[in-house]
Amino acid sequence: MNNNNNNGGGGGGGGGGGGDRDRDRENQKVETSKADKPVYLLKCPPVVSRTFQSYHRQQQHQNNNNNNNNLATTTTTTESSSSSSSSSCRAVAKVIVSIDPLNSKEDSSPQFTMELAGNEFENVPKCYSLDMFKDITPMCAFSQTNNGKVSVEGKVVNKFDMKPHNESIKEYGKLCRERTNKYMIKPRQLQMIDNDRHMRPMPGMGIISSISKDKKKAMPVKGTDTKRTRRDRGEMEDIMFKLMERQPNWTLRQLIQETDQPEQFLKDILKDLCVYNNKGANQGTYELKPEYKKSND
Repeated sequence: MNNNNNNGGGGGGGGGGGGDRDRDRENQKVETSKADKPVYLLKCPPVVSRTFQSYHRQQQHQNNNNNNNNLATTTTTTESSSSSSSSSCRAVAKVIVSIDPLNSKEDSSPQFTMELAGNEFENVPKCYSLDMFKDITPMCAFSQTNNGKVSVEGKVVNKFDMKPHNESIKEYGKLCRERTNKYMIKPRQLQMIDNDRHMRPMPGMGIISSISKDKKKAMPVKGTDTKRTRRDRGEMEDIMFKLMERQPNWTLRQLIQETDQPEQFLKDILKDLCVYNNKGANQGTYELKPEYKKSND
């Protein structure tokens, strides 16, 4: 009797282990029912991206609270449930498509404009232009749940580059200058020392410190072989705008000395923000593109 019971218990345990393995295998499968759904890839400024992410976290928190309230409430009305669902699905932006009917199909291309909505974007420029690109590398969008389940959300058919619209160019330039000033100011940190017994100067400490200061003054400037650490790209763009306000034309060597950034990293940023003068009085220098010059006027 005991042996039969033990064998039965072992079989039940094996069945439970088999169920876990089945769930693991199920999670390893990729859900592809939405593989052909067209999706769009949007490249947006960091300030807009951070605002979108903040809004998404707020919506998740609000939805979790609504779910908890629904579980605690015994009776709900259809009106309240519909209003809560509509508020959770509120749009954060709208896209306006403009087509000139007077142009031929070959010459006319739709113009895309995005306008941000809601109070979450109070300190962010509201209007942006979207440049569409169809010739892109084939890509797909994926999602993953907390349980590890991976799903294909769709196939990228178009890519949009987001830039400030002419209506918001002054507002965006003001925002860039404010961020630049913020990054240029390094905050000071004060730390209280509880046990100061080991911090008292030893005899002759003043002489040693003066000698070390002289050695520091004699140290050579960083060479070109010194490895430089990259800053955050958004921070570097703000610094570049600040430098261009101080002086309209810069050589690559001057910018490397001024920012202490890797050469290739600076070239990538200059390619997006500046134009290179091949001839003329400013030959061999970089200056801001016309659309960014307007924001600095």
